[in-house]
Amino acid sequence: MSYWITIGVLGQACFFMRFFVQWIASEKRGESVIPVQFWYLSIVGSLILLAYSIHQNDPVFILGQSTGTVIYLRNLVLIYKKKPKPGQGNEAACSQKITTAN
Repeated sequence: MSYWITIGVLGQACFFMRFFVQWIASEKRGESVIPVQFWYLSIVGSLILLAYSIHQNDPVFILGQSTGTVIYLRNLVLIYKKKPKPGQGNEAACSQKITTAN
């Protein structure tokens, strides 16, 4: 197996782990949530896959991974903007609840 195949598989593993982490967090809370770790794993997986796609010279894959990384970073910014500052209480959480209409 070549070095770059290993990198690609590692990127895909990070992407899988983000869903695994989200699933476990949702099961623990009894509702659908997206923990902050989901976004960190998204960024790591996306950057690794971006490097792989650049090596493969695949413009479709490059575009998808580069735009995804920007979105994942923006989600982290929004989460940490909402996070309470010391002395402001504990109302804001670092996970996002997903609500669905039935």
